[in-house]
Amino acid sequence: MSEEYMEKNPIQVADRLFGAVELLADKGELGLMEIAQALGLNKTTAFRILRSLIYMGYVTQNEENGKYSLTLKLASLGHKVVLRTDIIVVVHPFLARLSEETGETVHFVKRDGADAVYIDKVMGKAHSAEMGSRIGGRIPLYCSGVGKAICAALSLDETAVVWQESDVRRITPYTITNYEDFMFSLEDVRKRGYALDNEENESGVRCIAATVIPAGGSAQYAFSISAPVERMDNDRIHTLAEFVLRTKGEIQRAIG
Repeated sequence: MSEEYMEKNPIQVADRLFGAVELLADKGELGLMEIAQALGLNKTTAFRILRSLIYMGYVTQNEENGKYSLTLKLASLGHKVVLRTDIIVVVHPFLARLSEETGETVHFVKRDGADAVYIDKVMGKAHSAEMGSRIGGRIPLYCSGVGKAICAALSLDETAVVWQESDVRRITPYTITNYEDFMFSLEDVRKRGYALDNEENESGVRCIAATVIPAGGSAQYAFSISAPVERMDNDRIHTLAEFVLRTKGEIQRAIG
């Protein structure tokens, strides 16, 4: 398609329709004459454009002052686009930077029933041994950092179902196998904003995790930093937790 062809919208009415939409998105509520002047249209043409947008549900008119503004229909369409975007494409750059800054391995998971499935992984430069995790592998929610981060954002009923459907057993000496203790640990997650896995799923490995929730979605995704206990003492946990919380905020803004 030539540059000359692309310089002008081949459908003039589309140009005017979206011009009005973009104007209202930028300026907010405007009167008919303000819109006509800004778009370089006469009053009659501007009125017809606005009536068409009202008919399609993109614009509404204030009955008190007669001015026009956008509805939430465009926001709804944008949300649908986000939901259809591969979340890994959006999230991976943040995971890669987190791993680069900390030198540790970062995982990204998606909930599947009472388990989480690894859907992305960035190996840390500082790792001294290969982690047991692999993309496509599964990890129980009840005894993992990512799992507790997700469960802390679920309702009490949903959390109870996760526990009931889990094969609760003592994987390591630190695994929580009592429901009351599990619920108490989730309360700590809600207070801190992040979850800890203190060798509960894999001996010798500690994790710091947080959940991220797409706009209009539910708690089904989480990410974590994992490292051997010798590099993850209590002091370093506090330091790395700041990186996790910052990354959580950045990802949350990126996915709505």
